[in-house]
Amino acid sequence: MTGSAPSSQSAFAPFHYPAFRAIWTANLASNMGSMIQSVGAAWLMTELTQSHLLIALVQAGATIPIMLLGVFAGAIADNFDRRRVMLAAQTGMLLVSAALTITTWMGAITPLLLLFFTLAVGCGTALNGPAWQASVRLQVGPRDLPQAIALNTIAFNLARSVGPALGGLLISLSGPETGFAFNALSYVALIIVLVRWRPETRPPQRRPMLAAIGAGLRFCAQSDPVRRVLLRGFAFGLGAAGFQALLPSLIRDRFGGTEIDYGLCLAAFGAGSIFTALWIGKARRRWGSDKVVTVAAMLFAAVMLPVAVTHSLPPLLVAAFIAGGAWVSTLTTLNVAMQLRSPEDILGRCLSIYQAVTFGAMALGAWVLGMIADYAGLQNALFCSAIWLLLTAFLLRYIAPMPRRDEGRVTP
Repeated sequence: MTGSAPSSQSAFAPFHYPAFRAIWTANLASNMGSMIQSVGAAWLMTELTQSHLLIALVQAGATIPIMLLGVFAGAIADNFDRRRVMLAAQTGMLLVSAALTITTWMGAITPLLLLFFTLAVGCGTALNGPAWQASVRLQVGPRDLPQAIALNTIAFNLARSVGPALGGLLISLSGPETGFAFNALSYVALIIVLVRWRPETRPPQRRPMLAAIGAGLRFCAQSDPVRRVLLRGFAFGLGAAGFQALLPSLIRDRFGGTEIDYGLCLAAFGAGSIFTALWIGKARRRWGSDKVVTVAAMLFAAVMLPVAVTHSLPPLLVAAFIAGGAWVSTLTTLNVAMQLRSPEDILGRCLSIYQAVTFGAMALGAWVLGMIADYAGLQNALFCSAIWLLLTAFLLRYIAPMPRRDEGRVTP
């Protein structure tokens, strides 16, 4: 399943490539299932425990493995066939989701067991991520790479906008085990597409695992533009984690809401992400990546303030929409900056280091803010998140500005 197409500045140009079309569509279905499962797991935890920390750790559990295993996953992506790595990861996540379905259906699920399954799925995500992101270059031409990254982000956030609302409705009607089963089935389409995909690639030059990891770490440590991207990702991830990690507790404790209300809030977040992803590329070209990342972080911080004090669902939905736009503006811009400044032979490792730093910060942020919520209340935890984002957005623009357009850029 290969193909070529003329490059274009159109946001939808990557869809001219047959491989990208097929993988994008299958990935959308898989992301939809993942979002349904995440809603089910987060809401199930609110029924199993009153602890804000344990509820927040459901969000952290999906990202902790990326922090702990991401660098090894990057070396695996560069040392082995990336398509086969993705197939192994997707198959593993299918099996874990099936086990979670059966355990929940049997009524044997506990808070710690739910966290275990969440961590197991996160391990699959950690293995899949670097190989997945590095494979985008195999699907489209070099000039269409930024648009392809943006479209993959849209696929994720389209699932984020539809999946949570669908998941909330599905879970309210038939229980979380149905949502977990739906997710297990959603992996099948992507596995079939990956089995059929046969990209033309050079055999990877295998190196010892620790030596391969060391090469990636040295490059990221020695490249000043890459170091600044990583610092911006860590700062944003640490503060922005609070919104999604604390949202289930907020819906349950302040609004007395249901899983449908929770799904609607996540849907609003996803809708804001999609709306923004359609034009963020033009915004970067016009104003530059530094201004985009700085303004996005400040917007995210600003919407955390009404989230902390509101007692009405409509303002929370508006805040979620804006936060989704700020989220995708930042993460898409950081991802593009890393891809364009990472050599092909260590691309998987560079992207895994970026994921480990950014998503590791999200896991750390979820844990810290969950503890603050337990000891000082939800409102104070959300205020802390907003203050952190505001301070770092202002300071890092001077301490660690985003790379200029051609600074550190490599030729794919």
